[in-house]
Amino acid sequence: MRPAAAARQYVCLCSLTGALLVGPLSAAADDLPQGWSGKGQAGYVMSRGNSDTDAANAKLDLYLVRQDWKHNLQLDGLFGRSAGVTSAERWDARLQSDYQITQRVFSFGALSYQNDRFSGFEYQASGSAGLGYKLLDSQDTRFAVQAGVGYRSLRAEFLVKDPVTGAVTERIAVPPTQSELVGTTGIDFMHRFNASTRVLDKFISESGSSNTSVRNDLSLEVKMSKKLSLAAGYSIQHNTSPPAGLKKTDTTSTLNLVYAFPDPK
Repeated sequence: MRPAAAARQYVCLCSLTGALLVGPLSAAADDLPQGWSGKGQAGYVMSRGNSDTDAANAKLDLYLVRQDWKHNLQLDGLFGRSAGVTSAERWDARLQSDYQITQRVFSFGALSYQNDRFSGFEYQASGSAGLGYKLLDSQDTRFAVQAGVGYRSLRAEFLVKDPVTGAVTERIAVPPTQSELVGTTGIDFMHRFNASTRVLDKFISESGSSNTSVRNDLSLEVKMSKKLSLAAGYSIQHNTSPPAGLKKTDTTSTLNLVYAFPDPK
């Protein structure tokens, strides 16, 4: 991938969606403190799909809550090597800001970027905005849905693989860059079974004329202490129209150690 070209595309995309994102958009009644907080996690990954590998992954979630505003930055990296050859490499970034309109209704704005060397796309970047509704919002159960519209830029690429090892030997960009309007939907679910165990599920889809992308992240977290937890996760990524020769669906199973850092105040 050409990093400079991708960066220019992303900056352009941010400019085009900037008008939608003025006034970032819900400080939910979830268990986030006012101010900064977050969690980082890392662990072993077993990935099966376009790439079969044993690898390592790392995730970082940062939150900033100010009264009715909540901002969430998610960073996600996956890297693996097999027989001395890179067999998995994916980098994701998503920024979503919510604003609480009523007790149940919130507005949101989001920017996302993905660089997956084995998906058949050089990159996928998007900006979106819309409305959400909290179907359930208690201390033990949170269930929110959201829907909106946005703008996406993506570029497909053709992967040349070694017929024996399956390693990618060459990456050929498939012009032109595709830019389009998309419809986006999302689900954010959390249920706490007890003081130490909870299940979380996040679903995001973006649908345009050239491709529909879907990602679902399911995890079970068990607290070992105030700051340390174990998390078992299962992630699905699906593209309806990948380049020829590539699978539509990738799945990733993880077992991570999670470290939570509360508001320094």
